[in-house]
Amino acid sequence: MYKSITVGRSGSGSCIRVLLITSQTRRLPENLPDRPAALAALKRPDFLKEPGELVFVSPKLVLVGIGSNKAIDTARFRRVGAGMVYGLERMKATRVVLDLEALPAKQAEDPALARALSEGMVTANWRLDLFDGAASKQEPASGKLTIINSSQAFSDGLRRGLILGNNMNFTRRLAATPPNICTPAHVANVARSVARQHDGLSCNVITYQQARRLGMGGLENVGKGSANKPCMIILDWKPSKTKSKERLALVGKTITYDTGGYSMKSGAGMRGMKYDKNGGMAVLGAMRAIAEARLPVRVTALLPAAENMVSSNSYRPDDIISMYNGVTVEVTNTDAEGRLVLADALAYACAKYKPSAIVDMATLTGGVVVALGSFCSGFWCNDPDLRGRLEKAAATSDEKIWQLPLWPEHRDYMRSQHADILNSNPRREAHPIQGAAFLSYFVDEQIPWAHVDIAGTSSSEGGNGVLCPGPTGWGVRLLFDLAEGQAG
Repeated sequence: MYKSITVGRSGSGSCIRVLLITSQTRRLPENLPDRPAALAALKRPDFLKEPGELVFVSPKLVLVGIGSNKAIDTARFRRVGAGMVYGLERMKATRVVLDLEALPAKQAEDPALARALSEGMVTANWRLDLFDGAASKQEPASGKLTIINSSQAFSDGLRRGLILGNNMNFTRRLAATPPNICTPAHVANVARSVARQHDGLSCNVITYQQARRLGMGGLENVGKGSANKPCMIILDWKPSKTKSKERLALVGKTITYDTGGYSMKSGAGMRGMKYDKNGGMAVLGAMRAIAEARLPVRVTALLPAAENMVSSNSYRPDDIISMYNGVTVEVTNTDAEGRLVLADALAYACAKYKPSAIVDMATLTGGVVVALGSFCSGFWCNDPDLRGRLEKAAATSDEKIWQLPLWPEHRDYMRSQHADILNSNPRREAHPIQGAAFLSYFVDEQIPWAHVDIAGTSSSEGGNGVLCPGPTGWGVRLLFDLAEGQAG
């Protein structure tokens, strides 16, 4: 595992030439070092040139397959990047020249493919090593890999991919940090540190006592049973130059641990609940990427952070609580806590910032996993233009989303006999839609809003060759590409 991967300029120092080839490649560049050996390797029957398949020709040359030259796409180039970095790390390579001469001309100048390639390299190069101890058998990260390419457009794409890949890894590291360390206060400290490192990015934290005074009943009640009290973290990106009048608000569910409260999860169901903060971590990673890329659009992020624990002070089923916007909620299930903290953040964002669009991201329901699996995230949207922008961003990022309905009947389904609404209808009908229907009561009707449920995509038990098992960093690319599109 490399400590870092960067894009460099050509200069002195020995380099390994990495030649990307398709399964249709039959001719090689005339100036290729060790060309006879490369031609022999090209004809080897066991070299199928599958995406990311690597053949060591000599200390100066490596061949890397990208598959068929038909329908080349960004998802494939991420796999190519992953295969490359695995092979180069085994070779202890430190400087490589990326040779695109054997590619079709259109692909050799495509910054989107370059971005995907370096995203794949960086994300495949990651594992959580913060807790390697005396008994660890893992090799520590070491060395630096520098990638050199003669195409300015391709190099720019590589640099953009490094920003996104590194911030996906930043998100994955925070997501995987255990709850005895990653408390609401820890997340707040990380956010402050991120803001200090980037000009134009500021951080403000609404404390537990301040949230109580502001009437944030959802945030207060979900987190009050824990010794680690809740808070609301606000990051604001204000670029020095922008032509856009847009102000995008991003809200991320940040439940640093979820026992289920008095509606307690089973032992098996509780394991992995450190990942219940993954929506907030994706928003934080996206904000860090937006600031590093200096996107010319105003973006404000809100992370309602809390631990859902059990104590004599915890909220209970049958409690009725009043939210920031005055809506009253009858609690039927303390394990439907994420929507309560999100509700206060959404209402506060609408009242305080009047954003031109607002998107929340959350590991909200098991129902969306039943409906869509781990293949894509479900989303709900009240505005056709925002829906189109989100779907365009999803196509760019390769983070798939699928729209589910939210009708007046779904909103009425959340009505309570004793308060305005229920936090969860005891009947399980329309389970993933219940969360969206509940949240809709906390967004001003005139503000375009989308809710993205990432319960099925934010972590993976098996990995996929580009990402190891664990948190995926899903949503960083989607939100970044959405913000870039809002910049005009």
